[in-house]
Amino acid sequence: MDKSSVIFGNEMRAGDVRKAVNNARKMAKKHGDDRGKHYHLAAVENPVIGPVMGVKNLVLSDQPLELDPAKSIVIGNIRMGFGHYRISMAIASAARSMGYDPYWFDLNSFKGTAATNIISAQNDLYSLGSRISQKSWLFNKIVWEPLNSEGFRKLTYNCSDQKMTELMTGLYTDLPKDIPFAATHVWPAQAAIHAGLTNVVNVVPDNWPMALHLAEGSVHTVQTQSSYLGYKVLRGMDKKRILRPMPDDAIAFTGHYIDHELAANIEADCERRIRRLESGAPKRYLLTIGGAGAQQDIFVAIIRRLLPKIRKNKAMLMINLGDHYGVLDSIKQKIPELSALTTEHIDDFAETSRFAAEALDGELSGIHVFCHKDIFAAVYSTNLLMRACDVLITKPSELAFYPVPKLMIKRVGGHEAWGAVRAAEVGDGTFECDTMNDISAMLSAMQNDDSILRFMCDNIVKAKQAGTYNGAYEAVKLAVRK
Repeated sequence: MDKSSVIFGNEMRAGDVRKAVNNARKMAKKHGDDRGKHYHLAAVENPVIGPVMGVKNLVLSDQPLELDPAKSIVIGNIRMGFGHYRISMAIASAARSMGYDPYWFDLNSFKGTAATNIISAQNDLYSLGSRISQKSWLFNKIVWEPLNSEGFRKLTYNCSDQKMTELMTGLYTDLPKDIPFAATHVWPAQAAIHAGLTNVVNVVPDNWPMALHLAEGSVHTVQTQSSYLGYKVLRGMDKKRILRPMPDDAIAFTGHYIDHELAANIEADCERRIRRLESGAPKRYLLTIGGAGAQQDIFVAIIRRLLPKIRKNKAMLMINLGDHYGVLDSIKQKIPELSALTTEHIDDFAETSRFAAEALDGELSGIHVFCHKDIFAAVYSTNLLMRACDVLITKPSELAFYPVPKLMIKRVGGHEAWGAVRAAEVGDGTFECDTMNDISAMLSAMQNDDSILRFMCDNIVKAKQAGTYNGAYEAVKLAVRK
């Protein structure tokens, strides 16, 4: 049965199916159709995360690829923002710690294929929308927030995506049908099902159920209990009828997707934070800039707020710009005095890794800025640096689920709001501070009242004991059927 016409037993309206078919036809005409093509792949070393978690990238090749399903796991993802890459790294790290060889299968990395053409175009639109939403209150209220919270929530959206991802199946030619396949974005999961793969886990992000993330035929893993219930009953995905729920074997609550290197060191890292508090060391803040490069005005305001404390050695700041080189120049123009306090770590991942390792037990002061062209280095630098920070300052993206004390700033897209809700309920982060007044008040409280950081560290340790951060391990178990 056509996966776009019936979704978990819920028959789609004929008009919606026709619309989905027409959309896929337009996509094929504009970006290509790989349903009848047979691409071959090769595995090459990943120079950044390969040494840490044994990851090999899958790239186009002239020769067929042979993988052992008993020893391998393929991680399907796309480069859209940083969140999906971050979850992929967590899955790869957990898989490696469990004895499996992880292969990185990025549908947005195969130049000239229909998958990459389609995803690149969609990524450009999403990044543009994210940036505009931070500059235009009206666009954010009328277009961006509704799209990200309710538009993507509709079952009709999934109907359209299912037809679109049929165009991507040619890239799956070399993958054994029974290979463990963990997808950290729904499109690789849907395409895997269309290609006939049988052990597909759809690693669902965020904490707000949306039909966008459905890939019938896969096991859907979710990070929270509320998300489990929302997906189970397909909550709000069709406003005009009561939908049939997802079957039990299609969904699993696993916990937060966290890298093995972070999960295994939770107690030690929290102990370091408490020791720094007791010794009167400068409070360490890590400010991250996401894949879309939005929120620059907020970052500038935060830096200005921290500067007096940094000058007095009461605070220090690490800034990971990701791969957004232009952001640093923009911030310097707005804060001319920044340069005198700043040490730059640019495009030297080995040096960044050394800095992060030495920072665990060493002393830090001033401002340190990190930026890397390589996308893996850009994303993974935050993972390295967060172990040595006291407070992570971030929007409530996938970082909202990480075991580090967090100050949640204004979201980018309505779906992210529930990440902050989760952090606040677990107690390892703040509620969403969506105005500079809220951010400033929370910064002041965290800087001057040590009980807040103690509270969060205590909750992180308790949450680990409860299995809250075991999601990556559990997703791997489902993929390898153990």
